[in-house]
Amino acid sequence: QVQLVESGGGLVQAGGSLRLSCATSGINFSTYTMAWYRQAPGKQRELVASVTSGGRTAYAASVQGRSTISRDSAMKTVYLQMNSLKPEDTSVYYCNIKNVWDVEYWGQGTQVTVSS
Repeated sequence: QVQLVESGGGLVQAGGSLRLSCATSGINFSTYTMAWYRQAPGKQRELVASVTSGGRTAYAASVQGRSTISRDSAMKTVYLQMNSLKPEDTSVYYCNIKNVWDVEYWGQGTQVTVSS
């Protein structure tokens, strides 16, 4: 059974930092591209950052330079370190994994709230 368990969300003041974690199980971790998406109320879900099985990363322009995505194969976990947080970063953050056969799974989401 595939499981994605997110953690690390919370309330933080503007300028602060958070590290989100997504622990996976039931998958061949090395074959999946890992990503974080976010969705604010009334807005579409958007890609925040991704990391391929080979370690290639990509970021949305809105978080470039402030966020770092990483993956730990031993722990089967993907992380999103977010620094210099802004109120506009307030969203529910979702972990996403997808393999080359387009098999895809989502986490349940974790709330990030940045106060001004």
